Amino acid sequence: MTEDLVTLADVEAAAERLDGVVKRTPVDTSRTFAERCEADSVHLKLESLQRTGSFKIRGASNRIAQLGDSELEGGIVAASGGNHAQGVASAAAAHDADATIVMPEVTPMAKREATRGYGAEVVVHGEVYQESYERAMDIAEQRGATFVHPFNDRAVIAGQGTVGLEMVEDVPDVDTVVVAIGGGGLVSGIATAVKAKRPEVRVVGVQTEGCAHMSESLERGEVYERDSIDTITEGIAASRTEEYTFRHVHERVDEVVNVTDADVTAAMALLAERSKLVTESAGAVALAALVGDYLDVTGETVAVPVCGANIDLTQFADYAKAGLAALGRYRTIRITVDDWPGSLASVAAAVEETGATVDELSRMPQRSGVEPARTELAVAVEGSGPEHLERVAAALDGQPGVTLVE
Repeated sequence: MTEDLVTLADVEAAAERLDGVVKRTPVDTSRTFAERCEADSVHLKLESLQRTGSFKIRGASNRIAQLGDSELEGGIVAASGGNHAQGVASAAAAHDADATIVMPEVTPMAKREATRGYGAEVVVHGEVYQESYERAMDIAEQRGATFVHPFNDRAVIAGQGTVGLEMVEDVPDVDTVVVAIGGGGLVSGIATAVKAKRPEVRVVGVQTEGCAHMSESLERGEVYERDSIDTITEGIAASRTEEYTFRHVHERVDEVVNVTDADVTAAMALLAERSKLVTESAGAVALAALVGDYLDVTGETVAVPVCGANIDLTQFADYAKAGLAALGRYRTIRITVDDWPGSLASVAAAVEETGATVDELSRMPQRSGVEPARTELAVAVEGSGPEHLERVAAALDGQPGVTLVE
């Protein structure tokens, strides 16, 4: 018999179970994102400030809280790119249960170490989540442990749904809710709560093009599995959903759109600059749909969960620069000079006189096409926009002994 879909009662029961266990995260507003998508207002549900740095602790805690003593004694196993891992590890520790987490090789070191910090054993296995999942299932069977699925689980979906329950309470006039999709647990839970409370509200799911499986599944009317994944959003880089979550999305989500990695980095940069929020790439996926031209939310009240903040700072710095480039505010200009290193001061001064900032200035290796007597430089510049950076390039080209590289 097919399991019934999660109900509002399930979500409300999860909310009671999680009271005092998880934070009721704040909701902030963003004029920056509202202006970019011409919405009346954009409200950010800051699950990035949640315990363990993401919403995942909600579903994991709701699931583990319902285990019996013998199940807890047998230990808990999970597979995760990082956020579910920390949620499971934290919830297991709260119940004095051992936890083993299998993580893909692409998982950032910060997420691995954070998971170990909650007392879990970490096993690194597989290039993608599906391989980690299969290894975790083997471990659970060998040990007789309980496997806690990151999304294809009634209690997990109900726990994630508490995000939606809080959103409709905190933003009662919401018109559209925009949610990132990995395996589909978060959007399934949020859609369950939102549609039960406010059936007229539109729920939109978002994936990146490099791991988009849900839109294809909806088009085919059945679960579709990708052959490969190519995206920076490792936190949601699942190659497929499962039948149970697919049914929730099919029945309760109005639309699914696919965004680019460039849109994601742009959203990350704007969140950091304007909202003072550091997020992981997966945490900014939903907002990427508002940065790019994917949704018509003109004049609407929009609510978006910012769902994760677990990222290596060096990686964040790289993505922030990529985001500025996507916004047309960061560019690497290649030039050749006839006086190395005597020209460095004049090059830097020419950039600064335009009101831009030199971020990096690097000497490039000699290559064919560049006269041996000249030196090629890469000048990474931050400015206010594309036109500003064009003026910077023109200013450099106007310097004595300097030539732009086409």
